[in-house]
Amino acid sequence: VMGNAVVKTAAIDLAIQWSCWAVSAVFKSEKIYDLAGTGSFILLTHLSRRWGGHSYTRQTVHGWLVTAWGLRLGTFLFLRMMAAGQDRRFNNIRDRPGVFWFYWTMQGVWVFTTLLPTVILNTERRNPPLGFRDYLGWALWGVGFLMEAIADQQKWNFRRDPDNAGKFIRHGLWAYSRHPNYVGEIMQWAGLFISASSVMQGTQYLTVTSPLILWFLIRYLSGVPPLEEYALKKWGADPQYQKYVKDTPVFWPFWK
Repeated sequence: VMGNAVVKTAAIDLAIQWSCWAVSAVFKSEKIYDLAGTGSFILLTHLSRRWGGHSYTRQTVHGWLVTAWGLRLGTFLFLRMMAAGQDRRFNNIRDRPGVFWFYWTMQGVWVFTTLLPTVILNTERRNPPLGFRDYLGWALWGVGFLMEAIADQQKWNFRRDPDNAGKFIRHGLWAYSRHPNYVGEIMQWAGLFISASSVMQGTQYLTVTSPLILWFLIRYLSGVPPLEEYALKKWGADPQYQKYVKDTPVFWPFWK
């Protein structure tokens, strides 16, 4: 079941991303990009539960945690993008179909690799009693969910205040990390891996690479670096920003 589920997950995932790319390339619009990504997580999580043919408590909780994550983040990103009118990540890209296709494909890779522990959990017949790893994983997810949601809301409120036009945020969770929303994101998926690992054995533990790849992508490729570069261009000459960078960890709070 598991091997089949992994192949089906990859196929449906790419079918969704490429279909959405085709529509988006025609309209030269990135408006459904984030919704397609988070929506794929939710759909594939619940599909893999059906493929597994059983629904234990651990799977049910895990499934609803992924759903809560996807609904909140997808809605937030969509509303933010609609308010801004565009997503600046796609400037010079939305009208280049080949490059645009690469972005959609990379989203598919992100969905697939991040979801692997979930697919294993949902299709594994073993069902040991709930234990320490489950509660630890769910607690870590909860802290991460709150951290990401609060950080996003703090920045949203900051940007909506006309007095803050052209300024950068450095209060609330943003006083402890320059990217607290991303820290929360990593914590959620690390927590879900820890809980899912309760049913794993042998090579299945290799899916620990799932949260690690996600961390690497966010920290060193697609998340933090372009935002840091943008901020440096915008505020690099501002002594207050220089002090903020000097005093505030780039990622993990309290970790200089």
